[in-house]
Amino acid sequence: MLTFVRNWIMPIAMLFGCILYPWLSLLAPYTPFLIFAMLLLTFCKISPRDLKLQVWHLWLLLIQLFGSIGVYLLVVPFHPIVAQGAMVCMLCPTATAAAVITSKLGGNMASVTTYTLLANIGTAIAVPLLFPVVEPHADISFYQSFLVIFSKVFPLLICPFLLAYLMRIFTPRAHQWLLSHSGFAFYLWVISLSIVTAQVFSSFINEISDWYIAILLGLASLLACGLQFFLGKLIGGHYNERISGGQSLGQKNTILAIWMAHTYLNPLASFAPGTYVLWQNIVNSYQLLKKQRREDKLKK
Repeated sequence: MLTFVRNWIMPIAMLFGCILYPWLSLLAPYTPFLIFAMLLLTFCKISPRDLKLQVWHLWLLLIQLFGSIGVYLLVVPFHPIVAQGAMVCMLCPTATAAAVITSKLGGNMASVTTYTLLANIGTAIAVPLLFPVVEPHADISFYQSFLVIFSKVFPLLICPFLLAYLMRIFTPRAHQWLLSHSGFAFYLWVISLSIVTAQVFSSFINEISDWYIAILLGLASLLACGLQFFLGKLIGGHYNERISGGQSLGQKNTILAIWMAHTYLNPLASFAPGTYVLWQNIVNSYQLLKKQRREDKLKK
């Protein structure tokens, strides 16, 4: 039973989120605290000297930025709202929690953290420039948009990293204690995943009325998810960073993406990043299960 729970813990977390959504969705305001604690534990394993910009980071950023434009232009003749949803799924930056899953999969956390910083800066610049062109009714200035996106992402990304670095210097015992318990970061992520799933499922139940468009948006996000994991692994593999590349490009900050769609685009487009939560965590669950089975075989 314990082996089953360990192997399927992420799908179980999402299932709990769907079943218990009326109650778990109420815990959404506490998610940033869980993410902060999770990243603090994770960043205790990273030294600032490990954060180095690499060539594959730039390739992934080009795919993220120009790929979003290409996808929009490709889909917009068929359905503008679906095109907006697909664009958001491509342009959305890497999830702050990507380093946690990367660590669990045996990838390079420092490389993913570096790209997460780069991707969020790129998104903060690109969104205020691109989205008003796509949906002209957006009336927020570039400066305001940049600051809002910055304020939503960087405190959760920079502050735990700085705290971990300062603890490494000034309170080495406390740092060592957190380092010895860094494995708990994954379980904090599982709890966060249940809450986020509940939040997204609640919005689906209460807000979606046109299910035909919703299905098209869900399919668009599925294709965007598969494409980005594939390209991330393909490019990362050329630089011996297959796991890190896949997680960097494929695992998205969907909560930020939903907010961006609501703020700048047709609100229906937010259904695409909402379903992206499901697709990316199915991929993550499969990868973790595959790794666990491989390790179990080696033990026998």
